[in-house]
Amino acid sequence: MGSFVITSEGPHRRPLAGTVHVGGAKNSALKLMAAALLAPGRTVIHNVPRILDVDVMGQLLEQLGCQVSITHPVDVDPTRGLTSGTATIDVPEVLVPEAPYDLVRRLRASISVLGPLVARCRRASVALPGGDAIGSRGLDMHVRGLEELGVKVRVEHGQVVAEVPGRYAGANLWLDFPSVGATENLLMAAVLAEGTSVIDNVAREPEIGDLCQMLLSMGARIEGVGSSTLTVEGVAELRPTEHTTVTDRIVSGTWAFAAAIAGGEVVVQHGVAGHLDLVLDKLVDAGAEVDQGEGSFTVRSFERLRAFDVVTLPYPGFPTDLQPFALALASVSQGAAMITENVFEARFMFAQELARLGADVRTDGHHAIVRGQSVLSGAPVEAHDIRAGAALVLAGLAAQGTTTVAESHHIDRGYPSFAEVLAGLGADVHRQD
Repeated sequence: MGSFVITSEGPHRRPLAGTVHVGGAKNSALKLMAAALLAPGRTVIHNVPRILDVDVMGQLLEQLGCQVSITHPVDVDPTRGLTSGTATIDVPEVLVPEAPYDLVRRLRASISVLGPLVARCRRASVALPGGDAIGSRGLDMHVRGLEELGVKVRVEHGQVVAEVPGRYAGANLWLDFPSVGATENLLMAAVLAEGTSVIDNVAREPEIGDLCQMLLSMGARIEGVGSSTLTVEGVAELRPTEHTTVTDRIVSGTWAFAAAIAGGEVVVQHGVAGHLDLVLDKLVDAGAEVDQGEGSFTVRSFERLRAFDVVTLPYPGFPTDLQPFALALASVSQGAAMITENVFEARFMFAQELARLGADVRTDGHHAIVRGQSVLSGAPVEAHDIRAGAALVLAGLAAQGTTTVAESHHIDRGYPSFAEVLAGLGADVHRQD
């Protein structure tokens, strides 16, 4: 599947310098593509990142009967990450409401077609999703919410089968946990239901707001955008639209941590600092400098930073997707840090790989204790998911010698031209088949 090879003398020995351009959010673009299913006709989504997951979602929509074209600029500059493009999705009047396993297994976000298919077709058969090895993400809240709307749901032969035997109507829904996936699926299911739905304890991530804005432009009636309660008044039909994807806050945060771990000065162009308030505050408290500009922010770090504790929580808390980077930074910081993971129980699989680089890390359930070292030691490691893979590459910049990160296809699922952009910042990183 390929590897990334990183050669370094340790943190701050070869500081990063330059500008990175952040494109559209993976975690938004995939759901916006699924939302296109709600309206027959041509929907156009701009600022779609050039990553493998977007291609897989496009293939999945084609299996459902759509025609999908994903185009990117011809004059791409991979060293700057200028790789966002446009997805044009032609949705037929009659969809094929079956999502096959061979595609769904490659992409957890594929479950987001469940809500739109139920809303449009009144039935759906979607394979149980695959994707990253970061723990179980149960569908209980998805199923319970759909059943409240009048949908009968069962799991058979590895497929989630949903059918509407009678009235498909709005309801009062409560999420036990502010799950992003459940919020998105139930929101997209509710916009075409009869009557009003009130969804309480919803996720408040910027990507949820982005989905709401696209649905509103399609003719949906949604109140409470950005709050913990969404009120959805169902409409008879929606219209296709044109929408621009919100900037990827996780990619922006990744480049902030790159400057903190390797040292140097990185300008994150198009990065929205307001989506990363807690993360950037912690980096400043640790000794880094953060300056906010118009449409960008800059992170500087020329000395070894101080360790800080992290507790992952739903937005606006510390993002679970940035937890591996916090763990990598703690491994080369001054002092000790406790990292608490409250969202995905298997995310500490990454700690085992980080320990191969010489990190002093001990895990116990949801907690990891990290004692910072002045430098790590290069070694072969393996990426188990998108964020862990990228964090291992950045940890390699803080290690003496050569670090090889295998299974690099995971990184390509979430980061356009990750190795090339790092090389453009001055790092010694290259791909190896």
